[in-house]
Formats: sequence, structure tokens, C-alpha cells
Amino acid sequence: MPTISIFKKDFESLLGAGPRIKRPVSIERLEDWLMLVKGELKEHVAETGELRIELQDSNRPDLWSCEGIARQIRIKQEGKLAPYPFLSKKPKITRRVVVAPGLAHVRPYVAACTASGYRVTDEGLAQLIQTQEKLADIYGHKRRTVSIGLYQLKNIRFPVTYQLVERDAARFTPLGMETVMTLSEILMVHPKGLEHGHILAGHERVPILRDASEQVLSFPPIINSREIGEVRSGDDELFIEVTGTDLPMVVLTLNIFAANLADRGATIEPIEVVYPQKTPLGKRVVTPQDLGRSWTIPLETIEQALGQKLGGQAVKQALQVYGYEVTSHTGSVKAKLPPYRQDVMHAMDVVEDVAMSRGYAEFSPVMPAQFTVGGLSKIEQTADRARNFMVGMGFQEIISNILGAPEQYRDWMRVTDTPWGKMVEVDNVMSLSFSCLRQWMLPSLLRVETASSRAFYPHRLFEAGEVAIPDPSHELGSRTETVLGAMIAHATAHFSEIHSCLDVLFYHLGKTYTLEPVPHPSFLEGRAGKIVLSGKAMGVIGEVHPEVLERWQIGVPVVAFDVNLSQLIDHQ
Repeated sequence: MPTISIFKKDFESLLGAGPRIKRPVSIERLEDWLMLVKGELKEHVAETGELRIELQDSNRPDLWSCEGIARQIRIKQEGKLAPYPFLSKKPKITRRVVVAPGLAHVRPYVAACTASGYRVTDEGLAQLIQTQEKLADIYGHKRRTVSIGLYQLKNIRFPVTYQLVERDAARFTPLGMETVMTLSEILMVHPKGLEHGHILAGHERVPILRDASEQVLSFPPIINSREIGEVRSGDDELFIEVTGTDLPMVVLTLNIFAANLADRGATIEPIEVVYPQKTPLGKRVVTPQDLGRSWTIPLETIEQALGQKLGGQAVKQALQVYGYEVTSHTGSVKAKLPPYRQDVMHAMDVVEDVAMSRGYAEFSPVMPAQFTVGGLSKIEQTADRARNFMVGMGFQEIISNILGAPEQYRDWMRVTDTPWGKMVEVDNVMSLSFSCLRQWMLPSLLRVETASSRAFYPHRLFEAGEVAIPDPSHELGSRTETVLGAMIAHATAHFSEIHSCLDVLFYHLGKTYTLEPVPHPSFLEGRAGKIVLSGKAMGVIGEVHPEVLERWQIGVPVVAFDVNLSQLIDHQ
């Protein structure tokens, strides 16, 4: 979960001057307020006033800053969100960003605005940089889908052009360096080029931002120009741009920056982005732009979920003091998110905001009306028995995440575009490293083996846990099953060794199985078998393919099996 640093005096200055806000804010009062943002105070350095806050919600990138937390608290104290003039009025456009043709398959979208009238302080600059990094790394998937640039506006001549160039056709001095470099040199030498250059891999022409005098502003998503893109304390005119591959994410990120700067007293001037082709928002897109849509939610849904009769007026008030724009109707409410939020995907998200706005202490607990005796399910009893047998055979148990990266679960296992490579993937993920659910157990075992190369061999590992298997016939489109995976790794590991372990396991489970040859991409041809029980496939066993081992950087042979325990108990 995101952890951010803020300074207490800076935070207090952003709370406004309402009669309900007394300064200085006590730490106890702050901790009470942090419940509104699912935040927890982890550290307070009294000497410097620094506060480290861990946010327990990764769906609200607008809260990953001092301005965002102060805004949510300020709205609660003042009773509603004050409108932002740059969104509530039709702007007069004086500046434009022109997108050149060809960017559609590289990094197609850009949003921008200017901010003037706020003189950047040391604390404000620290928050700008922190927000920039948090949004780009977490929300923007390490700059793959969103990256942000901040510049000194006074040095820029409009219109700004967003275009593709050859890697050696543009030169500028990047941030953190004192030498003029080509884009190729930046990718090979600069720390940010080494870290994020893979995003542009395979593209001979790469994106840059230039102003009307041909100055290079930045090389997105890698690095800004030092001459224009180095914001300092004392600057009072800024240019902010966001580039990326997802237009709603790009616009939302700019909205967050615009709201943050407006909260500090800046005047935000929108910029028109002119595209060569039609986008989901048109060919001429004015940014910042309110992307919020309204949700009509029956009161019955809210009251049933919270277990308490509230009434339309109470729900309306709870959402208004949480930042929503709300109108009430007979039996329902119509709620619209503020422009810096886009995290509502279901009515239950709005219900949760009602609960947080009112405070969980406002709801009366309901004690269970019946007494029941709990116990392990049949599948857990079978899994526990299997664990005991595996430990008895000298295997060491591991427990790993069900979430992982598609390239590891699919590409590294050589099952891309095969039935074994079908997975349940997470929509709108915050991190590509945890964007899909494992469909079998072997990748989890290989991940541990990769990190265990210095441990004495042989390695005998197993895990019994859940996997997600795509199933169009299921009401949710997938089913969750319990699978046992085991592997042996050492210099002379072979099929017969893991086969004997499978024999012992099935003997103690009281099952009789057969093996049938199967061509499986993750295993050596002719050294893989399908585990069959009563004519139904229960898993797979074999010697892992050398190409798989190379991708996982494993230097010894590996043999493994994967048994579906959920299907096994269906035959009892």
C-alpha cells in the first residue's frame, strides 16, 4: 500500500480556515481524521514535523499526497466540495499541444495545463515530486501507462508539439546530467533510461515534446530537459503534462495535479490538445476535463448493505461531505464523483463511501442470531492430509501469492496461445507484477527455486493452494480450485524420481491413477504425462523443459507434478 511523507505545518495550511478546524492540529485529532482516507499514521518526527502515513486503499490515487488528504478532510469539515473554476466554466483557450501523426502505436495520449500564482515552497516542491513519482510508479505501472512532466512555464513557447523522432535526431541535457545527449545515449547511460527504456523497446522512433522554438521539453516517459524541466522553489508559473497509453488515466492524472495546485492557490489554465485522429474524447480535447459520470443507486441497496435505515437525506448528506455531487429522488440517490476521482466501479463502492463518511462507529453492531460449530471443509481435510504425506517424503512446504505477472505464468512457461496459458487477469491493475491469477502451481514453485540457487541440493518443494481456472460455463467466468504442486531440483533429477513420489501420495490417499503421454510445452517431449483418474485428467507430471529453466534462471534439472485436489475429492 502507498506510504507518503507530509509535513504537519504544510498539511495544516491546506485545511482551510473553517470554524471547525483548530490549529495546531493534535496528533490524536489527525489520527481520527485519517480514518476518512483509510490512512494510518506510521511515524511522527516531532523535530521536523514530518508525518509518514500509510494509505490502506490503492484505488484512490488522489489521496497519495498532502493536498489530497487535506482536501478530503476539508470537505468533511466544510460540508461540500468547493467547485474548481477551471472545470466549472468554459475556458478561453490560449495555449495548445499538437500531437503529430504516428504516436498511436507508441504512446498516443497527452494532457496538459498551466498553473500560475502559486510560488513553489520547499514543502510544496517535495509534494509535487512525491505525487509525480507515486502516480507514475503505482498508478502508471512504472510509467508504462502514465508518466508526468513538470516545467518552468516562462521558458516555453506555444504551441508545444508531441511527436516521434529518430533516436539520434534529438539532443538535450537531461535532468541530473550536465552533458548534452542524444536519446540513444540517454537510454544507455542515464539511470532513468536504464530503468524505463524497456517501455520503448522495439520502437525505432520515440516520442519527444518540443516547443515552438524547437526546444526539447522532455523525452517521455524517460526524463525531462534540465533547462526547462527542473522546477525549483520560488517558481510561480508551471507547465504540467501527462503522457500515456490510456486516455482516461492520463486525463485523471492531470486532474489530480490541477486540483492539488489549485488547492495551494494556483490559477489553472486548461490547454487544448489537438490530435491527428479521433480519440474517445474527440480530436480536440481540452484538459483538465471532468470525466465523472453519475450513478443512480437505490436506497434499499445502501441500507441493506449497511444494515441500517438511513433515509435519502442522510445518504445525500454523507456523500456530499465526502466530495460527491448528489441529488436525491424517491427511493434512490444520483451521485457523481469529483473530477479527481474515477474509482467507482460498482454500487458497493458508493456504499463504502457512505459508511466512511458517516463513520463506522455510527453503525450498531448486529450479533449472530444462531450458534454454529465450524469445521474444515472436505477439500481442506484432503489438502492437509496431502501436506502431511509430502512432508513425510522430505518435501518442504512453501506458501506463495496467487497473484503474479502474466509473463511468468504464461510466457516463461512456454504456454502462450495454448489451452494451458489461459488465465484470469485483473482489470485496471495497479501493478503488472500482480495482474493475473495463477492457473497452476508450477510457476510458484519455480519462483522460489530461482531464489534458492545458493541452498544445498537437492531441493524438494511443494505447495497446496488455490488456483483460478477460466471456465465460461461458470457464473463468474472462472472457478477456484485447490491444487497440489511438487518439484525436485538437483543435478541428476529425473522422471522416475518424481513419479515415485506421486505413487506414494496416491497410495496414501487411497487412489489409483494411470499416466498417459501428453505433449505439454512446459515439459520435455516424451517426458511428460497426464495424471488420469477414472478417465478424467487430474494433473500433469514431467521433466521441466530447459527453455523454461533458462527463463527462470535455474541451472539444474527440475522434475515436477501438479495434481488437482478439488477434482480428486469428487471421486471419493
